[in-house]
Amino acid sequence: MLVDIVPVGEVTPRVKREASTVLRSVYECDVTVHDDQPVPESAYDDTRDQHRAEDLIEVVSRVGSGEKNIGITPQDLYYRRRNYVFGLAYLNGSGSVISTHRLRTSSDGGVSTKPAIDVFADRVRKEVVHEVGHTLGLEHCDNSKCVMSFSPTVREVDVKEEHLCGTCSRLVR
Repeated sequence: MLVDIVPVGEVTPRVKREASTVLRSVYECDVTVHDDQPVPESAYDDTRDQHRAEDLIEVVSRVGSGEKNIGITPQDLYYRRRNYVFGLAYLNGSGSVISTHRLRTSSDGGVSTKPAIDVFADRVRKEVVHEVGHTLGLEHCDNSKCVMSFSPTVREVDVKEEHLCGTCSRLVR
């Protein structure tokens, strides 16, 4: 399987590297990292001061040519009525996107003894694995430690591990 990482906006080399490394490790896939793509002006909703996640998935799907494509953006994303999302993917689809915007904060209770830059990298890895998991057909898992568990806040992101639980792993294989 080939997964294309498509940065949308300015994404740091470390974020690209973390995403690439974790995808290779968890899904045993080939990974290509594309050049940064511009954020489409049409994705911006000025009434919310956020970007529509599904619009960024469209960009990612046009640029990426892999079996699975994941966008990474520093923009704050929302989907439908949700206040924000860390990411979005279509179940069994090819495209997905994550936002690093809210992964940098601990304002909603994320707690760790690690340096902030390492906590941020952990969160990025988890969200990339999570969204690509949805494209592979995985739904949210009831195991709070599984990377596929639902995470509405960074607190839940911090609790889960960056790997699939045994059940989810068997479903993918």
